[in-house]
Amino acid sequence: MSKNYPTFADRSKASNEAKAALLSKFKQKTAEPVNEEEQKAKLAEALARSAKRQAAEEARRARVAQEKEQRALEAELKRIEAEEAAKKAAEDAVRAAAEEAERLEILEAEQKARRDLRYAQRKARAGKR
Repeated sequence: MSKNYPTFADRSKASNEAKAALLSKFKQKTAEPVNEEEQKAKLAEALARSAKRQAAEEARRARVAQEKEQRALEAELKRIEAEEAAKKAAEDAVRAAAEEAERLEILEAEQKARRDLRYAQRKARAGKR
């Protein structure tokens, strides 16, 4: 075959060499001595990040709890306002019904008085004859 088209053996050999290179690179990295100061610094940084993350999570939980409590208070306030509005509406309806009944009584009394007056006037005219 030509150079442009490698054979399976060529491709397999190149693949095996790449794998071996990566494996040796990994082995060299783990074989390097560990710097204790760097390790302690990394551990301290990780602990600091963890503490910061935990503090942020606690702050978020506190904020969420406060918002939940605020929503509950607002809902209670709305419920109380709705009860008061319903009570006021019921009182207004009772008052309006009483006023309407009183108005009808007055109207009836006025109509009766007019009727009685007309009747009396008719009787008075009839008595004159």
